[in-house]
Amino acid sequence: MTDTDASLPPAREIPDEPPEELRFQREGALASAPGEIWRARLLIRALAERELRALYKQAALGVAWAVLAPVTLMIVFTIVFQRVADINTRGVPYALFSYIGLVPWNFFAGSVTTGGMSLVNQMTLVNKLNCPREVFPLAYVVVTAVNAVIATGVLIILFAVNGYAPRLTTPLAIVPLVVMVLFTVAVTLFVSSITVYLRDLRHALPILLQLGLFATPVVYGMDAIPTGLQPWYALANPMAGIIDAFRQTVLFGNAPNWTLLGLSSVTTLVLLVTGLKLFRRLEMGFADVA
Repeated sequence: MTDTDASLPPAREIPDEPPEELRFQREGALASAPGEIWRARLLIRALAERELRALYKQAALGVAWAVLAPVTLMIVFTIVFQRVADINTRGVPYALFSYIGLVPWNFFAGSVTTGGMSLVNQMTLVNKLNCPREVFPLAYVVVTAVNAVIATGVLIILFAVNGYAPRLTTPLAIVPLVVMVLFTVAVTLFVSSITVYLRDLRHALPILLQLGLFATPVVYGMDAIPTGLQPWYALANPMAGIIDAFRQTVLFGNAPNWTLLGLSSVTTLVLLVTGLKLFRRLEMGFADVA
């Protein structure tokens, strides 16, 4: 051994894992999640505004694209199902009947599709920003909500063209609206966290949502489901009870079926808590699999 080697300090062992104090940790428990997300609301707004600008930048039709998808499906369903199927709409024009189911479904499907891929598509930004990671999928839910509000404006035209007015019970639609937003957030958080680890899900998701469109009473009503199975149906598929509640309040002049909507709400709350817990558990490894 030379004199130079003897003067060098002994080599330190490199640990296999970083020390505990350098690991990414969340502040607080699951109960603190709403507060953390609320404090990051301006970031959610900024991300949503950025995505809206990118979505419609240099688009010749602009925000009209938010309307084209549900309107096109409504036209196709009206032409096809009025001829080949006897759907009970309780006297409501089928165009209205189907469109009021398509708008919430498109909001749900669009949020899950874009929000579910938000972490994968923006992993560089996810790893740089010090913020609750939930802001990324939630920003896409906001973007899709803006598109849904624009698409809802078509209802005014449909009511006028068909000579059919919304019922006095329409304000009660706020109840299924809240349940729909919470259910959409829950599924979006669930899907976005899993997609980081299971990239095959991004290929399967469009197929699953396409099947879900026909498994949900969008083109048909809840009356098509046997009465005894309706509670189980709403429990397994919360969008069924939600869309039925929209139709009951806006088109039929009734209060929502509280049993069906209540069962949809139970599933929604379970998924929301589960989705948040799963998201926070899996986010510890987002950077490792990026």
